Amino acid sequence: MKKILISIKKEYVDRIISGQKKYEFRTRVAKSDISELIIYCTIPTKKIVAEAEILEILELPKEEMWKYTQEFAGISKESFMKYFSKNKISYAYKLGKITVYEQVKDLNEYGIKHAPQSFVYV
Repeated sequence: MKKILISIKKEYVDRIISGQKKYEFRTRVAKSDISELIIYCTIPTKKIVAEAEILEILELPKEEMWKYTQEFAGISKESFMKYFSKNKISYAYKLGKITVYEQVKDLNEYGIKHAPQSFVYV
């Protein structure tokens, strides 16, 4: 199985680590089978801070996705709908075990020069 590195805003990284957010929503997902997300925390941290096991990749119409994930979405319904405003189908990585790095890492440790807009295979 492969891993992907994704950029996530600090407020959502904090919610993933605390367990409030168990779904990472995306407008598109990786085409290969992936088993883990490597989490790059955006401004102000700008470091790789954790890994998350992927239990499942969901693909649902956005209204169904919200109903299914709302308890652990980690975002408001308004933010969710705004994020998927141009999409009929929504995607989510259902997250399992989270491993927070004791020592945060730089992108260059993975051979990456710039934070990905969406994701990059690692």
